[in-house]
Amino acid sequence: MASSDVLAIERLALDDVAGGLALSDAAGWNQSADDWSFFIAAGAALGVRDEAGKLIATAAALPYDAATGWISMVLVDSAHRHRGIASQLVDACVAPLREAGRVPVLDATPAGAAVYARIGFVAGFAFERWEGDGAATIAATGAESGIAVVSSQGGTLIAHDRNACGVDRALLLRSFLARPATRAWLAPRGEGFALRRAGRRAAQVGPIVAADDAAALELLGLALDGTAGRVFIDIPAHRTAIADALTRRGFVRQRPFVRMALGDAGAAAARERVFALAGPEFG
Repeated sequence: MASSDVLAIERLALDDVAGGLALSDAAGWNQSADDWSFFIAAGAALGVRDEAGKLIATAAALPYDAATGWISMVLVDSAHRHRGIASQLVDACVAPLREAGRVPVLDATPAGAAVYARIGFVAGFAFERWEGDGAATIAATGAESGIAVVSSQGGTLIAHDRNACGVDRALLLRSFLARPATRAWLAPRGEGFALRRAGRRAAQVGPIVAADDAAALELLGLALDGTAGRVFIDIPAHRTAIADALTRRGFVRQRPFVRMALGDAGAAAARERVFALAGPEFG
């Protein structure tokens, strides 16, 4: 397939979850079957197949609110890369978001950022994925220093996220909270929360929203102390107090990313009260 070929791009269905999961597994990503199901059901997940009908490339567009949309799940099978497939899929995701008046936003690796910059994406803040192990201690209950979120408190958590991020991600957060393995904590003082969900390779901690470093560190401790096994967490580069706390716990930096928005630097700006992100494919 030449880079100039026009692809047969199709809308994915829930039957394609396994094919999408195979692509993200091959790339070493942390997305789960629940994540794929969410993007297919709530957004516009697109794909390309080879001659045998196997899914070889994907991308997805998820409208967050009236102003912002999210580009994600940009994956191409290793045998089909460098043929312009990802670019055509991204274009197909960007078009409906822009037509609806939404600014497309995405997270990119340094190599991907150079490609996206050429088509008009503007770099915002940098962040890093950290990897380590949770402690799974008694603090998992949150009985003294935090409040475990129940379904009736989901609206409070969503309101905190909206105020901190400036984007309404209610649909995404409700999906996270509905999953059996998800755990979340509301800050005991002031506005904020921490959320942890199951991933394919590790538990994913984030977002963490807090009024200040002290509140964020308390929520981080709850989330990590309540987690058994491997943990990923994505931290804005300027959140040095969080990075220091992770280092003390034996976490290491895994890889960097940059938040980017198409033609709108403001949409890719770091928000002051966000201390950890939901993950590089969720913003």
